[in-house]
Amino acid sequence: MQKITPFLGLDGQAEEAANFYTSIFKSSKMKNVVRYGEAGPGPKGTVMSATFELEGQDFIALNGGPHFTFSPAISFFVNCETQQEVDDLWEKLSKGGEKQQCGWLRDKYGVSWQIIPTALGQMLHDKDAKKSNRVMKAMLQMKKIDIKALKQAYEQSP
Repeated sequence: MQKITPFLGLDGQAEEAANFYTSIFKSSKMKNVVRYGEAGPGPKGTVMSATFELEGQDFIALNGGPHFTFSPAISFFVNCETQQEVDDLWEKLSKGGEKQQCGWLRDKYGVSWQIIPTALGQMLHDKDAKKSNRVMKAMLQMKKIDIKALKQAYEQSP
């Protein structure tokens, strides 16, 4: 068992959300679904929690009710190697949610994700401040991150 596990509080959608996320990420699986028993507090037989794994990371989704909601102050940062991976995750995770600026999106459950190509970090950390500045300016104009456009800004002649 990993030492730190992200715990998602949902309002009756724990199993649905776990199935949604495991259908999107290639290396993922449902691990366990726990149902309420006689003691409650939910109706007997309904889902209390679902444990699932995405890309080697365990998560727990709990049907905790409407009392707590998600905020972009906490998000899941996904490193993507290719534009195809960015495109695929962007479209699937944002379906029913909201596409936001700079590679951020909010999924249909209210969870915030950053779908970011590793190339962005590499270009932003370049020792040439002019190059990294151009990349930052280009990225700030984007919703979904476009690697080709970032590379054009990076390689642009001064």
